[in-house]
Amino acid sequence: MKEDKNIKDNQEVASDEASGGTPQDTAGEQQEQAQEEVRQEDEAVKTLEARVAEVNDKYIRLAAEFDNYRRRTARERLELISTAGEDIIKGMLPVLDDCERALQVLRESQADKSAIEGTELIYNKLMSFLKGRGLSVIEALGKELDTDYHEAVAQLPVQEKKQKNRIVDVIQQGYKLNDKVIRFAKVVVGV
Repeated sequence: MKEDKNIKDNQEVASDEASGGTPQDTAGEQQEQAQEEVRQEDEAVKTLEARVAEVNDKYIRLAAEFDNYRRRTARERLELISTAGEDIIKGMLPVLDDCERALQVLRESQADKSAIEGTELIYNKLMSFLKGRGLSVIEALGKELDTDYHEAVAQLPVQEKKQKNRIVDVIQQGYKLNDKVIRFAKVVVGV
């Protein structure tokens, strides 16, 4: 039996030598190969994660750019719509001024009541149409001079202290179209 065992051991050693090493050496090589494969897979996973992060970042930036573009074009469209008739309304302002002057002359000359009413009717229709399009009058008389809305064309000495730096007369009415000044009010300021 002892001889049988020695023969088996010799056969195992011979087979190990023929395969290139001991059973421990073969297991170590397999373990190293497995570790190398795991490292390569980890590197591949890290590379893919970096690529996914890069693509996700590009996607987020593109979405933000598109959202900004959409907002900007919507704002530009609203501005265009709100000021589309600005040139036409500016062209009608002298007609509005003429109506105001005609009413003033008719009232001062003690003209026929029907002439005054007819002119007032035309003026009111024109003014309501323009107000419906966003036109508003810049209030000036008695207010303090505000260069954002008023243009001082003259100064007039005043006796009352509370009239100083206030508008005492309006030469030409000012107008805003949707909160944008389209014509400054030309005024006389008390000094």
